[in-house]
Amino acid sequence: MQALVMRGPGDFGVEEWPTPVPADGEVLVRMVHAGICGSDLHYAFDGRVGNFVITEPLVAGHEVCGEVAEDPTGQFTPGTAVTVHPATYGPRDERIADEPHLWPGGSYLGSAAVTPHCQGAMAEYAVFRPDQLRVLPDGLGLRTAVLAEPLAVGLHAINRALQAIDRPDLGGQRVLVSGSGPIGLLMMAALQTHDTASVTATDLTDAALERARGLGVDHTVNVAGTSLEPESYDVVLEATGAPAALSASLAATARRGTIVQVGSLPGGPQGFDLASLVAKEVALVGTFRFDTEIDQAVRLLAANPHWEQVITHEYPLSEAREAFTIAKDSRASGKVIVTLRP
Repeated sequence: MQALVMRGPGDFGVEEWPTPVPADGEVLVRMVHAGICGSDLHYAFDGRVGNFVITEPLVAGHEVCGEVAEDPTGQFTPGTAVTVHPATYGPRDERIADEPHLWPGGSYLGSAAVTPHCQGAMAEYAVFRPDQLRVLPDGLGLRTAVLAEPLAVGLHAINRALQAIDRPDLGGQRVLVSGSGPIGLLMMAALQTHDTASVTATDLTDAALERARGLGVDHTVNVAGTSLEPESYDVVLEATGAPAALSASLAATARRGTIVQVGSLPGGPQGFDLASLVAKEVALVGTFRFDTEIDQAVRLLAANPHWEQVITHEYPLSEAREAFTIAKDSRASGKVIVTLRP
């Protein structure tokens, strides 16, 4: 079968790869779509994500969906449309028993965090445990369902904000989404289900902000030339992972406000202006992937199929390298997907 394989910085492309055979307890899925994530881009062009370095050939892809091809477990009918939860959790940690995505020792599709690497599913076929599969409801097409994984990331970030402010929703809150890339856009879409006082989106490019306006945000700010008003936002969802954006977000956060760091910050020491974190008693909260939010994501996508507008480009697997190149250019693209079916 064909698969998108990464071998080192800039060394990636479509290769012949062994077609998997489902073992006991596994389901074979014929893959249809895969989204390109920021981590995929780092692996492709840098050969690493933070401290996770490619040391052996790695099949990309964790934002994936497809149709059941063969199920020895008997739980799924061949042809059933599914999306995939990419995580394998580590051994149970009783200190955080309700947060399995944080248990040490787990793995994630298309990741070099473990060795042997956890192979991804940007390929014609892949195998999964039954508990990783989510059957799509009627009316939710596979092209929209490929957004379930990144939407789940955004939903978990919103849930972390709700935990921090100890509220069931963001009603009446002034919310800032820092960064209008795919995760930021999907969070903006999800925020339309909350009765917020306002949602403001930022980015460095007008094209990205135009996509944000298409999702119903109240205000947009191009931070390449305009500074955010100080102390203007109760909740900030920082989706860029840029140290400068975090510093700007701190300045823009209201006293006793909350920042959720969604974008992955660079590894190693970084320079931040954290003085206002103390002076304003701002809560700075981390968020990591998700747990059950993928089920919520599937329901929301079924109810709001227009969120598919986040997808701006689609390429066949044979043109995956071109897809990665356009996905790297945030001025030109939102979510870029690869169609895996020949």
